[in-house]
Amino acid sequence: MGGDKPLAGTVTLVEPQAFTKISSLGVEEQRVNVIIDFLDAPQQRNTLGDGYRVEARIVTWEHANVLKAPTSSLFREGTEWAVFVVNHGRAKLQLVQIGHRSGLEAEVLKGLQPKDQVIMHPSDKIKPNVAVVSR
Repeated sequence: MGGDKPLAGTVTLVEPQAFTKISSLGVEEQRVNVIIDFLDAPQQRNTLGDGYRVEARIVTWEHANVLKAPTSSLFREGTEWAVFVVNHGRAKLQLVQIGHRSGLEAEVLKGLQPKDQVIMHPSDKIKPNVAVVSR
């Protein structure tokens, strides 16, 4: 924030190699440096001083009206991506085609409808037609 409003910027460099840093809680974290050029005029960010801290939201891709599924529901079925869909209380294997994805969610191009309920973190006990209960 440049005071009371967010500042816009463009990513100009993502360094190719991460480094390990120990957090204040003692957790090892993998980090990578990202260089961002501000797009806002200097007078809009004049409250920033030397050594300021930035909390950034970096958007690598976005599109309106995208059907998404949690990546935790995806698995490989041969060379294809698949999910288990709940259909009348039973697991149904459904092949899907995915597009863009992040660590948390994936764009679904084919294979699912917006109303479909997918099984997250399917264990090896989930097989086609096995009875399932929503939690």
